[in-house]
Amino acid sequence: MPTIDRIDGYADELTAIRRDLHAHPEIGFEEVRTSGIVADRLKSWGIEVHRGLGGTGVIGVIKGKGSGSKRIGLRADMDALPMEENTNLKWSSKIPGRFHGCGHDGHTTMLLGTARYLAETRNFDGTVHLIFQPAEEGLGGARAMIKDGLFEKFPCDELYGLHNAPDLNHGEIAILPGPAMASADFFDLRITGYGAHGAMPERSKDAVIIATTLAQAIQTIVSRNVDPLQAAVISITQIHAGSAYNVIPGDAHLCGTIRTFSNEVRALIAERIRTICAGIAAAYQCTIEADIRDTFGVLVNQVEQSKVVEEVARTIVDPANVITRAQPKMGSEDFADMLQTIPGAYFWVGHDGSVPVHNPGFVLDDKILPIGASMFARIIETRMPVG
Repeated sequence: MPTIDRIDGYADELTAIRRDLHAHPEIGFEEVRTSGIVADRLKSWGIEVHRGLGGTGVIGVIKGKGSGSKRIGLRADMDALPMEENTNLKWSSKIPGRFHGCGHDGHTTMLLGTARYLAETRNFDGTVHLIFQPAEEGLGGARAMIKDGLFEKFPCDELYGLHNAPDLNHGEIAILPGPAMASADFFDLRITGYGAHGAMPERSKDAVIIATTLAQAIQTIVSRNVDPLQAAVISITQIHAGSAYNVIPGDAHLCGTIRTFSNEVRALIAERIRTICAGIAAAYQCTIEADIRDTFGVLVNQVEQSKVVEEVARTIVDPANVITRAQPKMGSEDFADMLQTIPGAYFWVGHDGSVPVHNPGFVLDDKILPIGASMFARIIETRMPVG
């Protein structure tokens, strides 16, 4: 069975909305224009709107037919990435250093399509909370909304989210019960040594040498401290040091991320990083400050809600294209923090194109907008049937 016909009829409008959002990307907690468009669209469809949770977050409330007490939340993220776009599309980013390189413009548009459909039909018995979240890209938007009382003000019995997936084919939907995405920690390691002339290294405590030694030592944690049957990643993604050809820098700064599926492994890695920093600081007679921050938890899909996604997906796309044995992803997602509070599920919608997310050449396929919107809508109608 296909996507919902009424939502298919919105396809051109949804594409126009998505491309407008794409051309005007805003990064985390700066989604002023985006949240304004979301709020205005919801109001135009007669939907109750609340703004300001988590800064720029928007909540839409739709009540269905009947007096059902069940409440379901649907969530979409709104923020772009702080990176350049290299697609040459007519609707490419008009803002330098800002790019919807993860497809959140598509997620927002899908939920808007769902919102319009549910507002027009109200073919469900209960309440839907539409959660438009800011700042998913490592800035803690989910936690900000929760801290502002998201689930106290808008209680949910179940919660669903989605993500586009260029690594799947168009018309494929994937859902993985249990741990589905890794936790994420970000770290900053600040080295304070002693600078000197480049021709007089004996007078220095060379922060570059210390940094490279530290980077290599940290890479042994996964290979020599973590159980080989446990998944773990440590990636150093930035090294900053020096400003001249003939100056040995006294300071250096390393940044990176840790990904695991286990709180025990997560704690082990953090402890080992701190121990290695202390040991190298003693060996090189310098100081190393280690700041390791809990950014996202492990995203765990509940079995019951995962089964709902699977069954609904079989009514939206070819049942042969519903993937339930997908591999867990080492990438992270702050929807995990919402799922630690409310039972739910997070799924992936495949689309044409092979360029991965977070790449300057990433292109979202607009043909999946009705698919995502139909998935959300049918989940609501399935879980809160009328009569």
